[in-house]
Amino acid sequence: MSEPVFPKADSADVALLLEGTFPFVSGGVSSWVNQIIRAFPEIRFAIVFLGSRRSDYGAPKYALPDNVVHVETHFMHDDLVRHGIEVKPSKGDPAAFARVMMLHETFRQHGARDLSAFAALAPELAPGGCLPLDDFLHSEQAWGVITSSYRRFCTDPSFVDYFWTVRIMHQPLWMLARVAKDLIPVRALHSVSTGYAGFLGALLARSRGLPLILSEHGIYTKERKIDLYQSEWIQDNRNVFQRDPSELSYFRTMWIRFFEWLGRLCYDAADPIIALYETNRLRQITDGAEPARTRNIPNGVAVKRMAALREKRAPGVPPVLCLIGRVVPIKDIKTFIRAMRIVANRLPEVQGWIAGPEDEDPGYAQECRDLVASLGLEDNLKFLGFQKIDELMPKIGLVVLSSISEALPLVILEGYAAGVPTLATDVGSCRQLVYGLDEDDRALGAAGRVVGIADPQALAEAAIELLQPEAWQSAQAAGIARVERYYTDELMFGRYREVYLEALARSPVAPGVAS
Repeated sequence: MSEPVFPKADSADVALLLEGTFPFVSGGVSSWVNQIIRAFPEIRFAIVFLGSRRSDYGAPKYALPDNVVHVETHFMHDDLVRHGIEVKPSKGDPAAFARVMMLHETFRQHGARDLSAFAALAPELAPGGCLPLDDFLHSEQAWGVITSSYRRFCTDPSFVDYFWTVRIMHQPLWMLARVAKDLIPVRALHSVSTGYAGFLGALLARSRGLPLILSEHGIYTKERKIDLYQSEWIQDNRNVFQRDPSELSYFRTMWIRFFEWLGRLCYDAADPIIALYETNRLRQITDGAEPARTRNIPNGVAVKRMAALREKRAPGVPPVLCLIGRVVPIKDIKTFIRAMRIVANRLPEVQGWIAGPEDEDPGYAQECRDLVASLGLEDNLKFLGFQKIDELMPKIGLVVLSSISEALPLVILEGYAAGVPTLATDVGSCRQLVYGLDEDDRALGAAGRVVGIADPQALAEAAIELLQPEAWQSAQAAGIARVERYYTDELMFGRYREVYLEALARSPVAPGVAS
């Protein structure tokens, strides 16, 4: 596969720091990024894409808008094993590693908010600093820190697994320090998550004095925890006598703590810190965000454009349940499939469509296909792959989300705008979107139904109820009214225009002037 050719520039207004999303991965966050870039043609964007390995991504899924003037891609796990590089013996800087130990002592103190040790140490990760990557990988000081920490803290008996976990976990930080040093001059930073992208934002904000905007769709640390709980590659080497069933394995705990601190470092540097809805804003504060810096800006969709799709609908309620999303475990596609078996038993003509890419987790996608076959659903359930929303919406009766984690799903709002009610699990802001947030909102009525997670029986019963004409028409009317009043793209763009103007006004870099 040939490498995509991206634009390059000497400077930009805003650097978007994106981890595993636009332009290589389709989905809600990427669609939102695409929306935002196109909404502000007067702003020149630079994109810094952070991925795992180059081989994990194909060609870009989105055409770049003209105001994306610079793109650079970095793959954090491509260089974990550096072939052909001569390793030279090194003692390492004792003072630098003493500061590393002090920083980790700070991290072990739950609730600690003094990040001065990080502020002092972070610049030393960059090329020319006193803590270079080679010293982390090969020096006597690094070996001493790792073996000492293993003896003091690790409850897993495998030193080999501990050693490689420490390496894999920390090595990308040096790459991010180099990215921060080499990034073209920009006036402001905008990260769409905490994690590695947020850490890069914190490095840039501290080293260049730039304003950092943070927009979190989900809560990164929460989603990483879900991934880590499900991960099979993390070992627990304790035997039955060493293991406490009520405790997570040491390495899972280690990863979770690592991502929590990446989040805290980002929160410390970011202003404003934006959530999509109130529950997530409160979660950000619990995780270390300064309350005065937080605010909510809900997603919005192009209601005027999508309203035209209502005219394309055939009379009646199509018996089509459509799950629009990536075929990955966090979407819990299997619960949707199991629910479809129950619905099909009662409504043999029903169709279930799964519209989303399957390439992110091919193993899980195959398990879903096998489940369809084992339940005898080949005539009732289809995997459509990625589909254009405008072509899909007029043909379906319900938008279905069976996820175990969501934020504020754009697809629900797009469904409302196109006249399609929704059936969702009780995650993220789905309850707010279906039943309303406050008294005025709730007075608009229920735009669908919300059920518990991992409950195919409840999902099926709610689907059967909603497909009845009277219930469906009531939900459709409520959804249209809700999206038109609270979730238009015009409202969202107006709020983000204020955010960008505020950030650019605070920037130490004047318009058109390289720092």
